[in-house]
Amino acid sequence: MKFVTAIIKPYKLDNVREALTTIGVNGVTVTEVKGFGRQKGHTEIYRGAEYAVEFLPKVKIEVAITDDLLNNVVEGIKKAAGTGKIGDGKIFVFDLEQIMRIRTGETGPDAI
Repeated sequence: MKFVTAIIKPYKLDNVREALTTIGVNGVTVTEVKGFGRQKGHTEIYRGAEYAVEFLPKVKIEVAITDDLLNNVVEGIKKAAGTGKIGDGKIFVFDLEQIMRIRTGETGPDAI
């Protein structure tokens, strides 16, 4: 089993959700986050005053999947979230040792 975390631009969330649903992913967790990478933030002008925005709004998507879905999920996120410009985000893949569905006590792939 794998745990995939993707950090993407907020306006790409619907595209990624649709791509994951098409692949057969049953559920995702989405969190609004802020951060920076090579983009390093930017400056904005508000009411005549210039200020630096060092942390940019992003969306973190987390999904637990079986090993056989990994390549399709990573490629689906890449295609749905990519613009070809700086700040598109990152995808992280972790090994997942155990999952338990609290309601039923199911474990492993059955709990996904």
